[in-house]
Amino acid sequence: MTKISFQGEFGAYSHLACIEVFSDCTPIPCETFEAALEHVHKGMSDYAMLPVENSVAGRVADIHYMLSGYELKIYAEHFQKVEHQLLGIKDSSLDTIENVRSHTMAVGQCGKIIKELGLKPIVMADTAGSAKYLNEQGTIKDSAIASKLAADTYGLEILKENIQDVNHNVTRFLVMSNNEQQTRQDNTNYLTSCIFEVKSVPSALYKALGGFATNGVNLTKLESFIIEGDFNKAQFYIDLDGHTDDIPVKRALEELGYYTEKLIVLGVYPKHSYRN
Repeated sequence: MTKISFQGEFGAYSHLACIEVFSDCTPIPCETFEAALEHVHKGMSDYAMLPVENSVAGRVADIHYMLSGYELKIYAEHFQKVEHQLLGIKDSSLDTIENVRSHTMAVGQCGKIIKELGLKPIVMADTAGSAKYLNEQGTIKDSAIASKLAADTYGLEILKENIQDVNHNVTRFLVMSNNEQQTRQDNTNYLTSCIFEVKSVPSALYKALGGFATNGVNLTKLESFIIEGDFNKAQFYIDLDGHTDDIPVKRALEELGYYTEKLIVLGVYPKHSYRN
């Protein structure tokens, strides 16, 4: 059975993503993102489910540092709709609860209902951990914001469904593998993801990216991040349309290599249907 490591407790949105990508799998909860990746690197799990960005909150902090740090490859991407539930223990209700526990991001994404019910927010490490706390120590005055899977996992009541402020709340995950890549299929659109560091010369970034324009390769994402605390030394993360076997992509990456100190292809993988 496929083993997938993820950061968080059982019932986390990352756990939900594991189930949706690999319906018949063994999810392995880890305390940190690094631990989840280390599990794959050491062969203790087959894949790691890594959240990289959210449509409301933006990029997951520090995630780019980890993508190239364990010699892993991106096997697939997954888009997970985030639907927050207001949870309570048995016999609690909207009239009895006085506080709500959850991850700071979830609290921020459910501000309207928190204000409407006059609840005191209590920030916890993660959503599923809040549900677990509620199961173990909660009273009828306590509530939590977490997934339906967390409610089922910890035997909690859903006091109010889908309480997020906006409905376009989606998290993009990357499935990381130990250098395993999917076999190329016909009639399938692919993404290629890379991290590179440009040479410290004038117009290096402009020239590095010029190869994508001249070869007709579309960049869907370009992000910079500082490494080793040096503000003069930046790396860049890119997603581009196409497969590394495509001639235009191959030529564009060759041109990119002329102007970079380091170029790492993180993975070549099918586009998720959500992009359509």
